[in-house]
Amino acid sequence: MIIENILAAFVELGTIETFILMMVGVAGGLIAGAIPGFTIAMAVVLTLPFTFGMPAPQGLAIMVSVLVGGLSGGLMAGILTGIPGTPSSVATTFDGFPMARKGEPGLALGIGVWSSFAGGMISAVLLVTLAPQLARIGLEFHPWDYFMLVMFALTITASLAGENMVKGLIAGALGLLIRTVGEDEAVGMARFNFGSDTLLQGFDFIAVLIGLFAFSQLLRDVRDPVAARKSLTDKGTIYVRIEHRRAIREVLKRWTIVVRSSLIGVFTGILPGAGGSIANILAYDQAKKASKHPEKFGTGIADGIIAPESSNNAVEGGALIMMMALGIPGDVTTAVMLGALLIHDVIPSPTFIDEEPLIAYSIFIAFFVATFMMIGLQSFMLRVFVLVTRVRMYVLASVILGFCGIGVFAINNIEFDVWTLVWFGILGFLMRHFGFPLAPMILGVVLGNIAELNLAQAMAITTDISPFFTRPWSLFFFIIAIFSAVFPWFQAKSSTQKWTLFYLPAACFAVSVPLYMMGGIPRPVLATIVLGYGLFTVWQRARGGWRLEADLETAVPLKED
Repeated sequence: MIIENILAAFVELGTIETFILMMVGVAGGLIAGAIPGFTIAMAVVLTLPFTFGMPAPQGLAIMVSVLVGGLSGGLMAGILTGIPGTPSSVATTFDGFPMARKGEPGLALGIGVWSSFAGGMISAVLLVTLAPQLARIGLEFHPWDYFMLVMFALTITASLAGENMVKGLIAGALGLLIRTVGEDEAVGMARFNFGSDTLLQGFDFIAVLIGLFAFSQLLRDVRDPVAARKSLTDKGTIYVRIEHRRAIREVLKRWTIVVRSSLIGVFTGILPGAGGSIANILAYDQAKKASKHPEKFGTGIADGIIAPESSNNAVEGGALIMMMALGIPGDVTTAVMLGALLIHDVIPSPTFIDEEPLIAYSIFIAFFVATFMMIGLQSFMLRVFVLVTRVRMYVLASVILGFCGIGVFAINNIEFDVWTLVWFGILGFLMRHFGFPLAPMILGVVLGNIAELNLAQAMAITTDISPFFTRPWSLFFFIIAIFSAVFPWFQAKSSTQKWTLFYLPAACFAVSVPLYMMGGIPRPVLATIVLGYGLFTVWQRARGGWRLEADLETAVPLKED
């Protein structure tokens, strides 16, 4: 039955016309993703009217192609200019841009391309095999669970703060504060608008993002008149050749990061409203925490590119799972695709794959094919994009800023958004100058609204706060949030203080509790495995006399003497 459905979908999409249109869609998505301010959702919205007269499988395949291209396009701008083309490529700039500045942009681009491909393929496989099962997880989430998920995500601020924890926490708190300006979406009350109708609408997230990253970076690049007259190529940082073979070797050597980040992306995509902007930062944080050399993150290492790029391409697989199986859009982009399905009189449901196999498998195949197209087209378009870096810096900065302004204005057609870009660009420039990290602030802006809305919904249902700690999922996220917040201290003291020996076993014991509470069969089995690993760690360390690594190092020469 599955093979018959796949063959039928291949026949439906196997025309020259559809193939060419999908290539155009991928190319259009790559361009949209590379232009700061021009979001993937905008590209898909612009594509929607052109699909009205097409059969549903063909129209959706083209929209999926734009989606896949857009997810990968953001890395071009992020790596070469330090300006994330899309919100889902923010974390890619943390190591991609430093690697390019160190003289290895070809390697950085290659790693980004092949990480995107790997994440997309893993997501596509899960999309085909686990769509109905994974979608049910999304149904289990309620406002208490979402709020605790965001609280867990906010603990990442500690990891993104770098060496100066206080400045990082200040930046994160400032991001949360910025998100509260305007009308309270839960009750409709004005906050921090100081009587201004303009401020009542709040600050647009895309405008804030582009201002903090794009405008502030452009100001840094052109503040020196001599440097402004040079191009990035003159500075010896950009080469046209993309190092595919070396990049593939680097990605394969770090396959565990690829798999872990892709799974984070799929899981985040399943959660409605989370999206790639959260997934890429979560994956980056987990890669940093699992690394043996976390201090190198942010200086231009491969791990810091692989993690976010694998996760943001895997996000849409999870989002498409939710859209098809439950009719719940995981993000704005899949909401547009849901509208396209409804236009064709197709209503997603848990039985969608059985009732509309041709459309469902057309989406699956389109996701696979578009991911392969992305490799070929991006390799060509990256070369074209790299040539732009031969332009003098002051000219390039002017053009990029013009595109940023147009993109920001086009989102809502509001002049205030352009001024938001300018103000936050200046703020970002000052923060960079005084050593405040921008990443925690962006995290606060992204997550603040989600946390507030879900907290308001939870309090509207009941004023009892016990569900935040008694529901399995909320307890699960609360526990890992605590251990995530403590992790930087654990990492710093792991070889000098004995309490760090209990960190991993305690985490295993604590996490197993909510997993047992979830019931069923798979999760208690997983809880048993986690609990068993914790017990094994305790036994192993007790056998070693609870000695720290530093103690063991000093004990070796004594034994030899």
